[in-house]
Parts: sequence; C-alpha cells; structure tokens
Amino acid sequence: MATGRNHRPATRSRGIPEATVARLPLYLRALTALSERSVPTVSSEELAAAAGVNSAKLRKDFSYLGSYGTRGVGYDVEYLVYQISRELGLTQDWPVVIVGIGNLGAALANYGGFASRGFRVAALIDADPAMAGTPVAGIPVQHADELEKIVGDNGVSIGVISTPAGAAQQVCDRLVAAGVTSILNFAPTVLSVPDGVDVRKVDLSIELQILAFHEQRKAGEDATESSPDQAAPPVRAAVGGRKGPDGDMPAVMPA
Repeated sequence: MATGRNHRPATRSRGIPEATVARLPLYLRALTALSERSVPTVSSEELAAAAGVNSAKLRKDFSYLGSYGTRGVGYDVEYLVYQISRELGLTQDWPVVIVGIGNLGAALANYGGFASRGFRVAALIDADPAMAGTPVAGIPVQHADELEKIVGDNGVSIGVISTPAGAAQQVCDRLVAAGVTSILNFAPTVLSVPDGVDVRKVDLSIELQILAFHEQRKAGEDATESSPDQAAPPVRAAVGGRKGPDGDMPAVMPA
C-alpha cells in the first residue's frame, strides 16, 4: 500500500506565504521548459518574464526557499527545478482518484501531464453501473460503491471531483471520511470541508465570465475612444411653478 497520505509538503512548517506557494508551479513550468532546452542558468528577469511575474517578486519568493542566485550568473536551472519540486512535494509519487467520469472526467484521465509532474491516476470512479469496467485512458472505471476501499488500498490523499454539482458534496464527504485531505473540485459548486482539508476549485464558466467582463470593458473603451462625447443639452431651471404630468416639477423649461 502506498504511504503518500502521511507525507505532506513542508511549505506550511517553513512559513512560506500562500501567495508564494501559488506562484511556485509557474516558476517550475518555466524552469522545466528551460531545462528541456538544456539552458544551464537563467536570470531573475528572464525567469520572471517567462512566469508572468515581476523580478522583485520572484527574488522575494525564492528567498523563502533559501535560493538567492549568483550575481552576474543568475540561477542554476536544474537545481531550482529540484528545489521547487521538493518544496511542492513532487519528488514523491502522489496517487490521485478522479470521481465522475463524464466528458470532463475522461478528459482529465487522458491528460498526460500528471505522471510527469509527480501524480499517478490510481483509479477512476463513477456512479453509473454501466461504466464499471469500461477502460478510460487504459484504466478500468470502478463503481462509486468501492470508493472507500479504493482510497484505502491505494493510499490516496488527493481526490479530483468532476461530478455534476448535485453529487459533489456527497462525494466530497465520502472522500474526506475515507482519508483524502486534498481535493481538486471541478464541479460548479462550493464544497464544505472540515479543517485540515484543502480544496482548490476550478470553475471554467466563472473564468469565461470574467473574461467576458474584460472583453465588454475593452469594447466600451474602444467605443468611447472612437466616438467623441456628445455635449449634453443645457438644463434650464424650472420656472413658473408648473408641474410635469407625473406631478413633479419639470427639469427643463419647455421651448
């Protein structure tokens, strides 16, 4: 049986801020790309640009790792890959279960990036009896009745929920009761979990709505720039005490 459940990354005990933790995967992705190109060293400015942050923030983040680079040389790419991977807990094997093998769950199961980043899809679980035994990405789907046994047998500490919203909380509760302490939630709902359980939510519709907001704002700004403001007609004070049809004083004196 795997023992990954009992091993947690050291970030909390070392006091690394959550905002820094959230940026570490961005640095790791950029560094991995450099490593694949056999680039030996990288400056803070180059790495920051590749990760989409400013260089001062990057240097501050790396100071929490005890990595300061070398003036005039920069950072050793391979060492940083190892250092960040170790800090994120990616130097060990993390068994993951995916619950809900619909279109999204199947797409996640077929994602090839898990294994190269320290994660192993240990099981696929679905509530539909017709799905049982059906191979997805080479892994046979197992019925939800076996969830607790699957989690225990594989030492799973990370669960991925890609069920419909109505089933997500019940699945979450069962995962937590079985010993799962980290959950990646793709279901369009907010999950309630006890202390000690971490939840990361991925909601594609919300992200699209935020992009729509920015597109609308950009369109409005473009329209404003292309159309000069029309001067508003002067407002003349009401005189003579006459009232409008709704009983209020008219704002503009009739011509």
